[in-house]
Amino acid sequence: MASRLAFPTAQTPVAGANCSSPFSNRMPKPELKAANLTWQHKEHHQLRVIQDTQRRLVTTADQRSSIEEALVSLETSCSGGSIDLERLDGTWRLQYTSAPDVLVLLDSAARFPFFQVGQIFQKFDCRGKSNGGVIYNVVKWSLPTFLEEGNGATLVVSAKFSVVSARNIYLQFDQIRLQDIYINEGLQALIVPALLPRSFLSLQVLQFIRSFRAEIPVQDRGRSSVGGLYYLSYLDSEMLLGRAVGGGGCFVFSRGQPLQLLAQRFR
Repeated sequence: MASRLAFPTAQTPVAGANCSSPFSNRMPKPELKAANLTWQHKEHHQLRVIQDTQRRLVTTADQRSSIEEALVSLETSCSGGSIDLERLDGTWRLQYTSAPDVLVLLDSAARFPFFQVGQIFQKFDCRGKSNGGVIYNVVKWSLPTFLEEGNGATLVVSAKFSVVSARNIYLQFDQIRLQDIYINEGLQALIVPALLPRSFLSLQVLQFIRSFRAEIPVQDRGRSSVGGLYYLSYLDSEMLLGRAVGGGGCFVFSRGQPLQLLAQRFR
């Protein structure tokens, strides 16, 4: 999510990945196998050092230093190579970030019991494309007094992206959308008392709440679309790393389950 919840991305492989790497398939098989095992070991180490950090919210200075070292080690394992949009396509779940605009959400949820932040995703829609696609930055959140815990509502920030160099994509933000609102049983009981028959009108009210969507265009004061540049530093079938250009933070994603969003645009 670098500014405007626009998490960055990345490119690289382990065994079977196809980012241009220092490990060529023309290498003798024992050396190639050893190189790929080293690569996998670095990935596993990266996941270990970010484990139990609550996406960075609970870390010490020493932990943050170790995490950065692990990131750099993975990133330097893959030199060159262009972005593989087929591999990038799909849903990625945020595991760790140093982006201030994401951390402020996590910190607010830790400070205020009436606000929860659930899973955070980045969904790329670029399969079959040659030079770009659409990205959806997704935050599951809730106000437990009124909504279901952890998954009461969904915030989506969408952007078109284009490939501008081997490892950089440019995001052109489009809109912020609030959708998928699920009120908790207590509030439902107020709207439709459990001891009374559910009338057509009361059921229509519940359906309206669930299907409600609010959309806000993303523009600067000059009415132009807001954009951002992201460096894709590592990508394989299970892990995605990236950095927002301009000091917006680093991001670690793991492959997530397919995420369905209503009314996806720019397909």
